Amino acid sequence: MSFLAATINPASLAPSPSEDGQYIPGVCNIGPQEIARRRRTGYVGTAITVGLFVALVAIGAPPIWRAVLFLPAAIAASGFIQAYLKFCAGFGQLGEFNFGDRSQIERVEDKAAHRKDLIKAWQIGIACGLVGLAVATVAVLLPV
Repeated sequence: MSFLAATINPASLAPSPSEDGQYIPGVCNIGPQEIARRRRTGYVGTAITVGLFVALVAIGAPPIWRAVLFLPAAIAASGFIQAYLKFCAGFGQLGEFNFGDRSQIERVEDKAAHRKDLIKAWQIGIACGLVGLAVATVAVLLPV
């Protein structure tokens, strides 16, 4: 399967099977504390997206200005997707994982494992960008 096909294949973004807090390359690299942080990011990003949309409509900004919703919507998606997958894209890119508090970040030493993490990180980034693009497009096209 090609990288792009894996990127848009919903099965490639299925939740991780690691319930016991173990690092699985390309599947699971964060534990409960990090998952909670990602979820909070999702909620904050959603609140900012909605608030900004309401503000832009309230001031009568031209519809094209609603395209700025791309960024907070992508951030919200990033938080929720990473929490759901139990996988931090940033850690994946840096070759790290964490199942404890912030001071317990560990390095991925195996190059093949890091490569799997990099692929998953890119998939998450692309998915978040697509969500942000979809939200911004809908916001611009809404006849409000």
